[in-house]
Amino acid sequence: MSSYAPLNLIFVFLVSFILTNSSTSIALHQTTNIGVIIDEGSRAGKEQKAAIEIAVQKLNSGPRNHKLAIHFKNSKGDPLEAASSACDLIDKQNVHVIVGADTWEETAVVAKIGQRAKIPVISLSSDTLQPLSRLQWPFLVHMSNLDMSDEIKCIASIVQAYNWKRVIVVYEDNMYGGEYRAVSLLSEELQKIGSFIEQSVVVPHYTSSFDPKETILDNLVDVLKTKQSRVFIVLKSSLPTATRVFEEANKLGLMGRDSVWILGNSFSSFLDSLDPSVFKFMQGALGMKTYYSDKSTQFLDFKSNFKTVFRSNYPKEEKFEPGIYAIRAYDSIETISLALDNLGNLNDTEKLMDTIIAFNNFSHLTGTIAFQNEKLSELFQLVNIIGKSYKDLGFWSPGSGFSNSLRLGGEQSVRQLAVNWPGDLINRIPKGWAMPSNAKKMKIGVPDATSFDRFVKVELIESTNETKYTGFCIDVFESVVKVLEEKYYYTLPYEFVNHSGSYDDMVDQVYYKNYDAAVGDVTILHNRSRYVEFTQPFIESGLSMVVPVKSDTQQAWKFMKPFTVEMWLATLSILLYTMFVVWFMEHQVNREFRGPWKDQLGTALWFTFSSLFFSHREKIQSNHSKVVVMTWLFVVFILTSCYTASLTSILTVRMLEPTVRDIDWLRKTNAPVGCDPDSFVGDYLTNVLKLKNIKNVSRQDEYPDNFKNGNISAAFLELPYQKYFLNEYCNEYTAVGPSYKFGGLGFIFPKDSPITDDVSGAILSLMEDGKIREIENEWLDAPQTCSSSNPGLETERLTLASFWGIFLISALASTLSLLIFLYRLLHNQIEQRIISLHGPRWNNESRWRKAVRIVQIVLSLNRNQIQPRESTNEWAQQTPHRWESVSPTEVPEHLEIGRPTQLEIPMRKMDQN
Repeated sequence: MSSYAPLNLIFVFLVSFILTNSSTSIALHQTTNIGVIIDEGSRAGKEQKAAIEIAVQKLNSGPRNHKLAIHFKNSKGDPLEAASSACDLIDKQNVHVIVGADTWEETAVVAKIGQRAKIPVISLSSDTLQPLSRLQWPFLVHMSNLDMSDEIKCIASIVQAYNWKRVIVVYEDNMYGGEYRAVSLLSEELQKIGSFIEQSVVVPHYTSSFDPKETILDNLVDVLKTKQSRVFIVLKSSLPTATRVFEEANKLGLMGRDSVWILGNSFSSFLDSLDPSVFKFMQGALGMKTYYSDKSTQFLDFKSNFKTVFRSNYPKEEKFEPGIYAIRAYDSIETISLALDNLGNLNDTEKLMDTIIAFNNFSHLTGTIAFQNEKLSELFQLVNIIGKSYKDLGFWSPGSGFSNSLRLGGEQSVRQLAVNWPGDLINRIPKGWAMPSNAKKMKIGVPDATSFDRFVKVELIESTNETKYTGFCIDVFESVVKVLEEKYYYTLPYEFVNHSGSYDDMVDQVYYKNYDAAVGDVTILHNRSRYVEFTQPFIESGLSMVVPVKSDTQQAWKFMKPFTVEMWLATLSILLYTMFVVWFMEHQVNREFRGPWKDQLGTALWFTFSSLFFSHREKIQSNHSKVVVMTWLFVVFILTSCYTASLTSILTVRMLEPTVRDIDWLRKTNAPVGCDPDSFVGDYLTNVLKLKNIKNVSRQDEYPDNFKNGNISAAFLELPYQKYFLNEYCNEYTAVGPSYKFGGLGFIFPKDSPITDDVSGAILSLMEDGKIREIENEWLDAPQTCSSSNPGLETERLTLASFWGIFLISALASTLSLLIFLYRLLHNQIEQRIISLHGPRWNNESRWRKAVRIVQIVLSLNRNQIQPRESTNEWAQQTPHRWESVSPTEVPEHLEIGRPTQLEIPMRKMDQN
């Protein structure tokens, strides 16, 4: 037994080896069946079939041992046909994976069937309306990350960027209703940005049994005649149907300078496949197509093979360029092949699904494959159709928004694009709307009863039974209509309708679409702007208090008004102080300032007051006095000049002094105030200014009577009314207190009206040209001219704050001169006394000794303590007969120390006259 053991082991090993190699060889040469469901009658289906054939031929001719067998089924664009085809492929062809399904309706039913059979389904559709979930669709792989919701968000962002309010949606009819869901989603996105769908143009499917040309024409004619919007969005449409739409739109003139056409991905994806002759019908349209690189070597090789195969299969087609549908179909087959390479058991379809999803960062024609949430990461490319092709504008992705390069950084604005719009419009953005050819006249509400008929006046002409509308606001609106015709190239048909209610009620009528607009002196308020849209204000508005002026009862004392009380007191003080200083210094040396006290006081007063008019005759002898007088004359010059100017203003300009100074007085006294009953003013006075006693005054000519009768103490008028009222009743009333600003006066339109922006632009144009100012002068300037240049404002009185500087200079000059004078006077008196006590020895002593003796004399309290010594000085021996004040210049030379200005010492006997 032991001798046969090795032989048995060898036999067993050889048998196992042969069996293993045999099963491996069978596995490596196994063929995988792949089912493909496409609409072979559409351009997308034709491109998909050609691309899949190229991919299978390339993979089967390669070094791989397993082969791919493709089984095509034609769905004819019908989800039921797609479901039947899927069942046949699974039951009869034993396929391991299904590829195709161009629409979401087809994808949904095929995915359900694949789920039951546990077979992966790879969808080539890009019109998904909801995010895919692995829980809901466990066997579905989406080859595009850009579903229909992303496309709609991109469209909405373009509409928002250009502020278009209304759009027309064009889509192809589908018996399964998928388009209605897309339109509903678009409507929701537009509502978020303040826009809406005005009309839906539904066109028959290209496979319809009858010619859709008449239906398309009828729908577009209805838009032309009855709708304002000229922003067309081709949401979902096949290539033949969209081409017919553009042909008919060109014939009707809907591709003009006011129109906008936005092409969805379902049509833009075929732009590379369009015949150049088709582009002439869609010049200026904006399109969004799934981006893929067409510069790589891999794509160029595929493009070359595709043209050969496609031309051979479909020689009647005009263009042979591959599109996104062909690229996705090619990439799906490569994805399946790579998954099979990594799969041990080719029959395990569940594991095949997981293997496909696990792929990350490998290169294909659509770029780098990286499935995220069972979808592929992609972005839209924005294009502009020009000439026989299109130009690239930029890119848009759901996460980053718009960017002009592939490096999606900060979000940029679509308005930065250099777009060639329909009608070869380059310099401006199209309005996106136009007046319908059969449009009815706009119904414009006008208030028939206003407090100030200069703004709006409604008159019934009995002879013709017609209503005449005049006033400042009416003229402004009519000028706006002319500007719309001249600069915006359209006529605005309208008719005025009397409105007898309040202004807030008129705003409500516009909100409820009973009026198409409202024209009048309507103030722009926040609460009103929540319901309607206002134009640019054409005149400012606000609220101020108007009161009567007092009669001037102080005519006799007007000469006192230029200076305040503090100013008069300060002037009098500096005058008296200057008078004292001058008298004190001149009294020592000037005979004109001597004599009895009454004479001295009269002389000093006369000198000071006459200096106010530069007419003083007294001679000034002291240099110190001259400095003081010179400074004083400078002050006098400034004071008299300012006083004269102020008094002149007071006498020539009538002062309008109000009877009521502020609102606080009205609150405390609960005084009655008047206002317009139909405006917002009454509520504002009650809720904001907290006034309670409010009287309604309906017309402007009733205000004077109410003031005279005491029915009201003040009136609150809006600024335009106040300006006219004060001009008409010149110098009888004045505005008091602060003005409460509001948004101005503007015209009213509904929230969704596209006319508002144009009217606002026309108003700005009229303001820049000065036209509105001319209309204002014509209607609101009173014929008479008020004498007061600034009515209601009292001329400012001169206060001490404006002159304290020169008063300080004068006081300092006088004080400094007085101190110097006193110092010299005291110094000379002390020196004279020392000479009388010490005799000639004083001149021979040092300066230090002299300073010590001066200090001793100043500190001495008893004059008898200093005994005079005998002196041979002739000055000491003289007995003067009479004392007089002399100038320090008369002191003998040997006694002169310094040059004091004034000195009163016994010097010599005065000559007897």
